[in-house]
Amino acid sequence: MTQQDIFVTRLRRHRERNTIALDEIARATSVKRELFEAFERNDLDRWPRGVYARAWVRAYASLVGLDPMDTVDEFCRLFPQGDRRAGRTLQAVAAIVAHPSEYRDEFSGAADRRRGTPVRGCPAAHACTVGARINMLRPPAWHVPLTRSLQALWLRWTLKPSPVRVKRTPRAISLSVRYK
Repeated sequence: MTQQDIFVTRLRRHRERNTIALDEIARATSVKRELFEAFERNDLDRWPRGVYARAWVRAYASLVGLDPMDTVDEFCRLFPQGDRRAGRTLQAVAAIVAHPSEYRDEFSGAADRRRGTPVRGCPAAHACTVGARINMLRPPAWHVPLTRSLQALWLRWTLKPSPVRVKRTPRAISLSVRYK
């Protein structure tokens, strides 16, 4: 058994131990059940690569009760579908625009990102670890978009409209001419 088979088998057994059906995971993630069945068979031919593959594994892990970060890190280490490195893409774009690429890949394949290995090229290498740099940017909380929408609505209702924007529509003009 390869490490990939062991990883997938461990995930499947954890799901079965918690009596979670693949249909529940498929419904919660909006991903076809067949794709998760293929994942549990270690058949990732129809799976996406990069961000989408990591998002699906993160959702699967959180739904079955595993740590999503550790599971995604292990997935990225074992499977090419979870490759986080964008070096080739950035260098190709730099070649297209004829600009030298200053991109440096901060992830080495052998280093374990979760154990705090220092990042090469970081000014404070003792304080700047890969794990800390990954977790710096957090997604906004669920209430941030709602708050911004409510603020925009409040401003629309409380501010007086600009005199430039208050114009009579062509229909209103034609009606006023007709009934004079």
